[in-house]
Amino acid sequence: MIAMVTVENYILGKWIKGDGDGQSLYNAVTGETIAKASTKGLDFASILTYAREKGNPALRKMSFHERGLMLRALAIHLREHLDELYRISYQTGATKADSWVDIEGGIGNLFSYASLRRKFPDTAYCLDGENHQLGKANTFMGHHLLIPKEGVAVHINAFNFPVWGMLEKIAVNILAGVPAVVKPATVTSYLTEAVVKKIAASGILPNGALQLICGSAGDLLDQVGSQDVVTFTGSAYTGLILKSGKRILEQNVPFTMEADSLNCIVLGEDVTPGMPEWDIFIKEVRKEMTTKCGQKCTAIRRIFVPQNKLEDVHIALGKALAQTIIGNPLNEKVRMGSLAGETQRVEVKEQVQKLLASSQIIYGSIDSVEVLDADAHKGAFMSPVLLLNEHPLNSKEVHEVEAFGPVSTLMPYNSLDEAIVLAKMGKGSLVSSIVTTDKRMAKEYVLEAGSHHGRILILNESCAKESTGHGSPLPLLVHGGPGRAGGGEEMGGVRGVKHYMQRVAIQGSPDMITAVSNVYQPGATGNTNTIHPFKKYFEELEIGDQLLTGKRLITSEDINRFADLSGDHFYAHLTNTNFSGTMFEKQVAHGYFVMSIAAGLFVDSYEKNPVLLNYGIDELRFTKPVYPGAEIHIRFTCKEKIGQEKKETTDIDKGIVKWLVEMIDETDEMVGVATILTMVEKKS
Repeated sequence: MIAMVTVENYILGKWIKGDGDGQSLYNAVTGETIAKASTKGLDFASILTYAREKGNPALRKMSFHERGLMLRALAIHLREHLDELYRISYQTGATKADSWVDIEGGIGNLFSYASLRRKFPDTAYCLDGENHQLGKANTFMGHHLLIPKEGVAVHINAFNFPVWGMLEKIAVNILAGVPAVVKPATVTSYLTEAVVKKIAASGILPNGALQLICGSAGDLLDQVGSQDVVTFTGSAYTGLILKSGKRILEQNVPFTMEADSLNCIVLGEDVTPGMPEWDIFIKEVRKEMTTKCGQKCTAIRRIFVPQNKLEDVHIALGKALAQTIIGNPLNEKVRMGSLAGETQRVEVKEQVQKLLASSQIIYGSIDSVEVLDADAHKGAFMSPVLLLNEHPLNSKEVHEVEAFGPVSTLMPYNSLDEAIVLAKMGKGSLVSSIVTTDKRMAKEYVLEAGSHHGRILILNESCAKESTGHGSPLPLLVHGGPGRAGGGEEMGGVRGVKHYMQRVAIQGSPDMITAVSNVYQPGATGNTNTIHPFKKYFEELEIGDQLLTGKRLITSEDINRFADLSGDHFYAHLTNTNFSGTMFEKQVAHGYFVMSIAAGLFVDSYEKNPVLLNYGIDELRFTKPVYPGAEIHIRFTCKEKIGQEKKETTDIDKGIVKWLVEMIDETDEMVGVATILTMVEKKS
């Protein structure tokens, strides 16, 4: 237990208390007042200006790799303070398992996006997609470049995940090079503040990269501009109001909304009691109803089961829910804590009353609950509530009303087509699951219901042990959904980073596009006035360093020997093949033989050099048949350099170099092209 404090705002590089008494914050388990929060007196325009003028330039100067390593350092630092964060988290009503998802799940997002740096170049910007030749002479081309926006990411978060909600968002915008202003839900903002205190004290992030507002958002959204990005997590009703703001519309400010939705799970018609999938289904529903006391935007709200299994599921779920011990989350026996506060409990009960217009309670109660080691009246405790709606096709409430707590509704369906119709009646969800062993059924459900969901989990025994579950958004997959779910996307790996960057089409000569992008473009002028590129250390190599090799005559004997050596006796590589009706005129060289010849031509093998090893081949294409009598030479160009940090102090200091390999015949036509990767030692 901590003494009552005033939650502070971290703005303009310092901790500031808001004016006045502010809003009282409560221990969700005991009902005691533990803190107050206020943003009264704060200048929101100055807060955003500070982020744009201080945090943004600092992040924009850093490369993706530097930002990623900064996220990694931040994650490691926060892990050193887990015990303290867990102690505070218990006051939100969260159990140890709930807090693990929130705290360590959020830190896990930092690690994931730190690792994602390897998908980007060691620059502050990056190319997006493929190049496009716009002229026959290859002197005019186009590409797309991603550049960090010059604004700030404004995150308005929900009360249910005060740590994960912040970290999963800032991991993305910081990797993209954009600072953040975080406005957590006030009711649990004291836990978010505790995390930001650790972040600020670490000194890992540059000034202005992260600011925190605990309390009312005031006129914050009236101060945003066209270079800013706003994200919102919460109710669809509130999100619509914010998204429709005058400033948002006038400035065309990107607005990403992740709203509470009526997510569903479907029990496949093939699943029967006694099958592993039956137990998996029951366990998944119970977990989603009780984790975080049902306060998850991804929680299961609608349960669809075959009509002939309705009673069996009803009985099984009742038994499973009865095993859930509710009470003080500090007690090791407790499996479900409380709601985040009395306000939430009142709201959940009101929503259940609306659902009762067409449904009935078949497990639990909204009026009473047995708790362990706590006072059910002082704490915001609530029993799991399972409802039954026997006519879901003719009921609107169950597809429109969400009780944001441990509440779900069981409903029957008569065919897979009907289950799909029912799933879509939620008008857009963050996630849906189907438990089945039938591949045909799984495919049909995904293809027909996928348009109405942001994510679909196909769950059965083969993946259950490793499955992260229905309700777990993952850093490398998009989190969001259409319609009621908000129509936005969060996380999603590289996709998420792009939300905070401006995509600009660039046109010009290959030389100019190379200079701008720092990636060699086909047709650009190469630097051949240099020593063999393999003799250069990583730092000495320059983009465009190029080697034009001598020529190698391809003979029929060469092709025969390669066929014998490799075991590849495909008919096109044999001299005695009748080539009528084929794509070839006569015996043709293996593509991999041509690639091997290319390596023999460009590799400098006479003495040790800074090249440590061949790391792989990307984008290998064979564009023209090579027949006996052809003469091959290679244009070998340094395309891109990506630095690597040491994992151990004893590691060799090195980086990855991408080389464009153009295989050219005696007619000056390309017969093959590839990007090879080598690991190259650094001189230092």
